[in-house]
Amino acid sequence: MNNLRKGRKLHRVSGQRKALLKALMTALIINEKIITTEAKAKELRPHIEKMVTKARVKSISNIRGVRVILSEDVTKKLFSDISPKYVKRSGGYTRITKLERRKSDGAKMAQIEFV
Repeated sequence: MNNLRKGRKLHRVSGQRKALLKALMTALIINEKIITTEAKAKELRPHIEKMVTKARVKSISNIRGVRVILSEDVTKKLFSDISPKYVKRSGGYTRITKLERRKSDGAKMAQIEFV
């Protein structure tokens, strides 16, 4: 039974899954829009929204908390460019738009972007 299991495994062991999510978060913050599979986009959404929520309040503890996961330049962009847009917004910082299936293997594709 799959009870009490949170998140998707994405056919990866835990280290690879964490590295994948970190890379997707970095790409989304740098480019502000990425195209990936629908499952990866849905798994990425809660992680990136928690980062933006922390970045809304610029304190040393929040900067260090985000800095543990993301690199220094990405953290700077998150705190200086992205989070000030969402100070008055109470959640829902990203939008997932479904796209047509990938030609090679028919995987469901989606675009995730900041609102």
